[in-house]
Amino acid sequence: MEWDRLLNAGRLCRPDFAEAPGRPAYLQDYDRVLFSEPFRRLAQKTQVHPLYEHDHVHHRMIHSLETASAGRSLGVLAGQAMLERGYISEAQREVIAGTVQAACLVHDIGNPPFGHSGEDSIGQWFARQFEARRGVAGAIPVPQQAEFEAFEGNAQGFRIAATLEMARRDGGMRLSYATLAAFMKYPCTAAARQLSAPGYVGLKKFGVFEAEAALFAEVAEATGLRVDGAGAGKYWRRHPLAFLVEAADDICYRILDLEDAATVGDLSTTQVIDCLERVAGKPNRADDPTMTPREIVAMRRASAIHQAIEAAVEAFMAHYEAIMSGDFNDGLMEVSSKAEAFGQMKEISNARIFTAKRKTELEIAGRQVIFAVLDHFHGLYGDLRDCDWQVETFLDKHGYWAKLVRAVDLDLRGITDEYSAMHSLADFVSGMTDRYAVKVRDMIAGRI
Repeated sequence: MEWDRLLNAGRLCRPDFAEAPGRPAYLQDYDRVLFSEPFRRLAQKTQVHPLYEHDHVHHRMIHSLETASAGRSLGVLAGQAMLERGYISEAQREVIAGTVQAACLVHDIGNPPFGHSGEDSIGQWFARQFEARRGVAGAIPVPQQAEFEAFEGNAQGFRIAATLEMARRDGGMRLSYATLAAFMKYPCTAAARQLSAPGYVGLKKFGVFEAEAALFAEVAEATGLRVDGAGAGKYWRRHPLAFLVEAADDICYRILDLEDAATVGDLSTTQVIDCLERVAGKPNRADDPTMTPREIVAMRRASAIHQAIEAAVEAFMAHYEAIMSGDFNDGLMEVSSKAEAFGQMKEISNARIFTAKRKTELEIAGRQVIFAVLDHFHGLYGDLRDCDWQVETFLDKHGYWAKLVRAVDLDLRGITDEYSAMHSLADFVSGMTDRYAVKVRDMIAGRI
C-alpha cells in the first residue's frame, strides 16, 4: 500500500473535491463530524455505565473526544518516526495526524443506546424475529440476516457517515477517502466475513452493511487497500492508520474505564493506582501529601496514557512492513511493550467492572426498553408494507401511526422492501440516546 493513495483527500461520491487553501480535508472531516446530530447524541449514550447520574463518568462523546486527542498524538509521533526514516514527506506527516484524529472522532458514532449491551439487544431481537419468521423482519432473506443478528455499531457508523447524514445526499457527510478508510476497523460485509477463512484481525466482526458495500468499495479503491477474496467473499486489509485509531480507542477505554470504576466505587483507588502504575511505572518522587485520591488517580492516568501512546508508536514502527503490506494481524497494544499490563487491565475489567451489579441491572432494563420499542415499531413497518411502501398512503390510512411518526420524527425515506425497512427501524432505535429510548418506551406503554 502506498501513502500517496492511502491519504487520498478526495471525498466519497465527490472524488474531485478540491481542498481549500489552509483548510485540509481532514480538518473539514473533523468539523463535519463534530457538528453533526449523531455526534451530539453521543453525549447521552452509555460508554460503560448506563444512565449514571455522576457528572464525571464517561459517556460516548467524552470518550470519542479523548480518543481523538490520543489519536492525534499517535499520528504526530508515528508520522514523525516515518518522516525520519524517509517513508513519508513532511506534508504527509501533518495529514496522517489529522486523519487519525478525524477517524477517531467518528469511530463510535454508530453505537446504540446502552453501549455494547444495546448492540447485543438489537441483535437478539432480530434473531427472535428470524427464528419465528415474524412480521417484516421475518421476511428478510437468510443471506441478509447476519448483519441484523449481530448488529454492529461499526457498520452503523459507516452507514451514518456515508448515507444517512446531510439530507441523505450521495456520500452522506462526504468525508475524505482517507478518513473513512482509517475509520474502518473491519473492512468487510457480514457475508464476506462468513465466506472468508477466519484468522485475519479485520474479520473479527464486520464493518459494512450490504446496503453500503458499494460505497466502501469506492473508498477502498480510492485509497488502494489490499483486496482479498472474490465475489460475495471479497474483503480488504485494513488501512495502516486504522491500527492507530484502534490503539487510541484501546488506550482510552482501558485506562479511563479504570478511572470511572474508582469514581463509582467498583474498584478501590488503591486497585486503580496499582493497575495504572503497571503501565506507567511508579513516579520518581512522592505525591504531594495534600493531593486527594482522585487527583492521584488522575496523575497516574495521564502518565499511563502517555506511556501507552509511546508503546503503540514503537509497535507500529516495529511492524511497519507487515502493516503496509496488509499482513499485520494483531492489535498494536497486544504486541507492544505494555501488552502484559493491558492484558491485566482487561482481566480486571471483565471480572469487576463489566459485571458490576448496578451495571448489570441497568443492562437488563435497557434490553427490555429496546425490545419494547422494537416490538411496537415493527408493527408500523408491517402496515407500511401493506401499503406497498407508499408513505403518504400509509400515513393517510393509519392515523395512529401517523401520530407516532410525527411524535418521534421517524424518517421513512428510502424504504422499498423488507431489508431497507428493517435498516430504517435499526437506524431509528440505534440512534436513540439512553434516556430518549426510555422516554419512547414510556410513551408507547402509556406511562405519562
